[in-house]
Amino acid sequence: MRQGTLIICGHGMVAQRLLEHLCEGGHPFSRVVVLGAEPESAYNRVLLSSVLAGDATMDQLQLRGETWFDANGIERYHGDPVTTIDRTRQRIVTADGRELAYDTLVLATGARPAPLGIPDDDLGGVLTFRDLRDTRQLIELSQRHGRAVVIGGGFLGLEAAEGLRCRGMAVTVLHRNPHLLNRQLDTTGSELLAVSLQERGLSIRTGVSPVALLGKRRVRAVQLDDNSLVSTDLVVTAAGIRPNTDVATAAGLECGRGIRVDRQLRTSDSAIFALGECCEINGQTFGLVDPGYEQARVLAQVLKGSDQGAVFRSTTQPTRLKISGIPIFSCGQTRPDEHTESIVWQDHDQNRYCRLLLRDGRLVGSVLFGETRDGPWYAEQIQKGNDLTPWRATLAFGRDYCEQAA
Repeated sequence: MRQGTLIICGHGMVAQRLLEHLCEGGHPFSRVVVLGAEPESAYNRVLLSSVLAGDATMDQLQLRGETWFDANGIERYHGDPVTTIDRTRQRIVTADGRELAYDTLVLATGARPAPLGIPDDDLGGVLTFRDLRDTRQLIELSQRHGRAVVIGGGFLGLEAAEGLRCRGMAVTVLHRNPHLLNRQLDTTGSELLAVSLQERGLSIRTGVSPVALLGKRRVRAVQLDDNSLVSTDLVVTAAGIRPNTDVATAAGLECGRGIRVDRQLRTSDSAIFALGECCEINGQTFGLVDPGYEQARVLAQVLKGSDQGAVFRSTTQPTRLKISGIPIFSCGQTRPDEHTESIVWQDHDQNRYCRLLLRDGRLVGSVLFGETRDGPWYAEQIQKGNDLTPWRATLAFGRDYCEQAA
């Protein structure tokens, strides 16, 4: 039995994954409509840094071609975001004035860069690195300018910095925390990463924060809290994100930092769901694609009725990164405390490093730098909570050593 009209607001990677799960075996809706703020269909944002660095082309970003959407009867409207939700009449209105009725509504509105909140952060030459438009603009500007400052030493900031360096720019990374990737790496891993990036030509300054951008019409320098200045032609901000909740808040949906949903991704309105970067579950928001993909899988089951008991469980999500060709993996707790013991292995010649954190003989965290092949196995041990005491002597050497020693 057909379930009426499904409208999805937003067409990023998570929304596309939801569509693909829904269409496996045929979706139950008489009409499926997708509305996206960007002019393009969903594309692989993970590859944007490769495009910026010149290692991938725009054509490689596409996730699905026109024929896939046509074959599955999915209507798409791009460059026309939803601006109003009328929950009483169950209708949405778009920026272009398009009005559509829905039976089920899914919000996949993503997130936007957090503002710097410092004087003159609206000067010309101040950009973000979130989407295809940003990437094109950075590539064009890198051909006309020589210096760039990237504010933020997280994954996105480091990817932007490396991409601009590959384009020939002199790049300085500013990070307010004393350690790069401080959410994913321990102190040693962060220091190894900083040294490796500096050897590749990036300038790294940690433990500093910008207090003002200087210039008349275009940015010319960044003033730091230690009273120093960094001269620049471009500033790229990558200091966190904020869930896009404006349309949900205006509609009266319950919101905190994100759009609040239950573990079946249902909002405070039973006809409306939310997933991905825009949603919040038990006070937690999600900035990585992997939990968004899991949410898409669960929501597809709920909407199709194939498993009404399906729920999203916010398990410990491993982080797999590759920065400047350096593979990095972390899962669970990344820094030791008084309740953990550490197993540390390091190969200075090959620039490889491993820290495993155990509590009562059970693995609770792992950090891998330079060699990440055994990362998924460590993540599995963290999830299962197995007693690894019999493997303690070989644990740092990975799965093969442990299984041979068993």
